[in-house]
Amino acid sequence: MTAKEYKDLTMSEFTKAAEIYESDNAGVYNMCKKDYPDVLAELEKEPFNDLLDCGCGTGPMLTLLHEKYPEKHYTGIDLTPKMIEVAKRKNMKNVELIVGDCENLPFADNSFDVVICCESFHHYPNPQDFFNSVYRVLRPNGRLVLRDMTMSSAALWFCNHIEMPFIHLAGKGDVKIYGRDDIQKLCDGAGLQMESFEKRGFCRLHCVARKAG
Repeated sequence: MTAKEYKDLTMSEFTKAAEIYESDNAGVYNMCKKDYPDVLAELEKEPFNDLLDCGCGTGPMLTLLHEKYPEKHYTGIDLTPKMIEVAKRKNMKNVELIVGDCENLPFADNSFDVVICCESFHHYPNPQDFFNSVYRVLRPNGRLVLRDMTMSSAALWFCNHIEMPFIHLAGKGDVKIYGRDDIQKLCDGAGLQMESFEKRGFCRLHCVARKAG
């Protein structure tokens, strides 16, 4: 499929999911809630003022951050207009919400202390473009906190080559699941230093990468 076809599937999927995304009836999307505590714990390790949430959806992670650190400035970006529409209903102070493409971030160079991306990266058809954009918008010594899915090598192959076509038939815009070597290459290509890569819990990728100071 083309990049546009992947993105069209993703927008269709999440337009349908937007109204229930944070409810108890969210189905598979409820799994995303398991990422939030680990991201919060990671952010507690270093001070920050300006944070960008890539693939922010309806803003569940931004809501938690806003409650914990209300004085900081947050920006959320998502490809699906309906997700941003629902997020804006929360009327959170110091939170800017934008419809846009995470592979071509519409922000100035050196704008953010930290970029987070939770469970949306596997929808990006041009992953190197995303990493390059993250590098550009991060300030020196800024970091990327990436949460997504990962698996063993054999399971990755099966998922990416056998299961993925059926996922597309079901109307989902998943592109690829990544392993450590994949993420390392993307970091190297963008000029980011991968500081940690862990498989946590069930098929969870937890990665921290940094832009040199």
